[in-house]
Amino acid sequence: MKRREFLTSITALGVASTIPTLAQADVVNGGQPWEPGKIQTPPAPPRKGGLQYLTQHEFDTVGAIAERFIPADETSLSGKEAGCAIFIDRQLAGDYGNAVAIYRLGKFVKGTPEQGSQSSLTPAQRYRLGIAALDNALKQQYGKDFLALSGDQQDEVLTAMENNRLDLGEEVETKVFFELLLQNVREGFLADPIYGGNKDMTSWKMIGFPGARYDFRDLLPKKGQKLNIIPTSLIDNTL
Repeated sequence: MKRREFLTSITALGVASTIPTLAQADVVNGGQPWEPGKIQTPPAPPRKGGLQYLTQHEFDTVGAIAERFIPADETSLSGKEAGCAIFIDRQLAGDYGNAVAIYRLGKFVKGTPEQGSQSSLTPAQRYRLGIAALDNALKQQYGKDFLALSGDQQDEVLTAMENNRLDLGEEVETKVFFELLLQNVREGFLADPIYGGNKDMTSWKMIGFPGARYDFRDLLPKKGQKLNIIPTSLIDNTL
């Protein structure tokens, strides 16, 4: 068989083999053109008002920690003011908090630091156990929980956690819990406001990030000019 005939036969075979699959394919709607204010497939806006996973005390503690991680200054709101605790509460109530994308069956063996945490705990469980363990440890040391400490004392506690010098008991890996808190506060501060944090797009304005803009064709001719782009969220009004 000549090469051209061989390639033609392979192509025909490939098309024939895909016909049953194509017959069962789903139709995807909502293509171009995109229209402002008519987003086709955004994340469902989180329920407004009320806590979804954290207790009020846990929520307040996370907010206080976010305040120490990201204090307010002339460039942006603080982590607490930006809604990082709201973001975290909503994430813990969903798939992230329940670790649905992480393998969690059978045997859990403590690994090396390079391997990351090998615990069976979900992020939501880490927060519940971690905040309780943190308060218990601080009551023994200071006679107060984290919320009752001064700002300087809170900084000392967080520094001790970062350096793994605060014992939170057998169930809670101190440094792992600290890194989870830091990671989630950062995410809440920088994520789209549709998820509950980054109030008024404060972090995007600070770093000059344009947000969820469709394209930049209208800006291409403006070379060498200060653009002063107003950030755009997935929702019309930030939470």
